[in-house]
Amino acid sequence: MINAAIVGLGRWGQTLVNAVQGKSDKLCFIHAVSRDPARVREFTAQHGLETVGTLDAVLGDPAIDTVVLATPHSLHLEQIVAAARAGKAVFCEKPLSLTKADALRATEACRDAGVVLGVGTDKRFFPAMDALARLVADGELGRVLHLEGNFSNEVSARMFSPWRDSPNESPAGGLTGTGIHLLDSFVRIAGPVRHVHAQLLAHRPAPDPLDTLSVLLEFESGISGMLGVVRSTPAYWRVHVFGCDGSAEALGRTELVVRKSGREPKRRTFAPADSVRVNLEAFADAAAGRAPYPISPREIVDVVAAFEAIVKSAGDRGRSIKV
Repeated sequence: MINAAIVGLGRWGQTLVNAVQGKSDKLCFIHAVSRDPARVREFTAQHGLETVGTLDAVLGDPAIDTVVLATPHSLHLEQIVAAARAGKAVFCEKPLSLTKADALRATEACRDAGVVLGVGTDKRFFPAMDALARLVADGELGRVLHLEGNFSNEVSARMFSPWRDSPNESPAGGLTGTGIHLLDSFVRIAGPVRHVHAQLLAHRPAPDPLDTLSVLLEFESGISGMLGVVRSTPAYWRVHVFGCDGSAEALGRTELVVRKSGREPKRRTFAPADSVRVNLEAFADAAAGRAPYPISPREIVDVVAAFEAIVKSAGDRGRSIKV
């Protein structure tokens, strides 16, 4: 069992704890770091967490194997480096950082310290997404030519926090909250991104944001891509891969549609799974030395590099940006 400390107990920090506490035999949270322990006293008591006020307090505790960061994005690099130097494995919520340079520093710090680095792009662990990636890797679609994806929801409007409207913490509309999950899925399938061309249209300001992000992508592999994000619309997930011999489309968490020439579309439905828990347990296996972590440091950096380029393009009237 890997003993972990959760750093940050906002909505998503509590989601991470709830995903595994009392349900997993691989990872257990025993400490929490919160700037306002009184605010989360009921939650920490419910889950048996000892609460401390600073990250340093858990980094010096030999009972802690790993730290899980659910903190503002601008703090991630400093916290990752500190945890790595303390010999703790680190699981960091997405985005790992807001720039490629910081992502490189974070991955290098963990590499040099010999600790595992995980990242919270859990949507790649949707059962339908895992099946889609494996189908592509097995060559079922032939040469891949094009990817399309959309991840939209109402979280920004229903659970608005000031950071969601901050250009320093949440740039490019819905890119930080949702679009980065698509980038992670795309990079897993198509590899690093070479160029991006982004359009951000805002129709209503915070605290009830209404905006759309549209991105054209060119991958180093020669594959093309289209990514869409809409804030303030019912939840929707779609990733569609087009190849010479067929296409496959993941819809939501559990449905995959495969299309081949001259055949009726084949629909596959998978048993539901908690993708947050799957990701955390994969990280725990890696931290314990049982298996490699499924998201490589190279992929982590490549996703952040594409993220940074999209932010630049969206802020510069859609100018094409080389990653």
